[in-house]
Amino acid sequence: MGQVCTFDNIEETLAPVRAQGGKIVFTNGCFDLLHVGHVRYLQEAQRLGDVLVVGVNSDASVKRLKGPTRPVQIENDRAEILAALGAVNFAVIFTEDTPENLIHKVKPDILVKGGDWKIESIVGAPFVMSYGGKVMSLQFVDGKSTTKLIEKAQK
Repeated sequence: MGQVCTFDNIEETLAPVRAQGGKIVFTNGCFDLLHVGHVRYLQEAQRLGDVLVVGVNSDASVKRLKGPTRPVQIENDRAEILAALGAVNFAVIFTEDTPENLIHKVKPDILVKGGDWKIESIVGAPFVMSYGGKVMSLQFVDGKSTTKLIEKAQK
């Protein structure tokens, strides 16, 4: 089972992984209501390395990005749920609208986003590629989204 880390302690938490030559994979998102698309995506991301770090948008950033009715679940709950998934080693809440600062702290070997993201538009891609890291867009599970779940529940 993974753990929830803070923005301030993630570098220290990852130090032993780096010392042992472990490969760190990073992704991020709101993860407001988990669905099968999230699960498959996180499992695929985890298989790319030794440790998967997931950046979780704070409640304030979700509200700014998704609108006043979101998030459905509070940030601490979303981070704890993610950390409980077998594929996730560390969940870290970030307060900005993008994970750029967190990516600089984590300095992942591999940065991934879902298949609906083009590599050139993935936040942090230039930084990760600058030191030889990989940036990947993983398979997208069509028709699965938090927005669709919310719409279905409202009907």
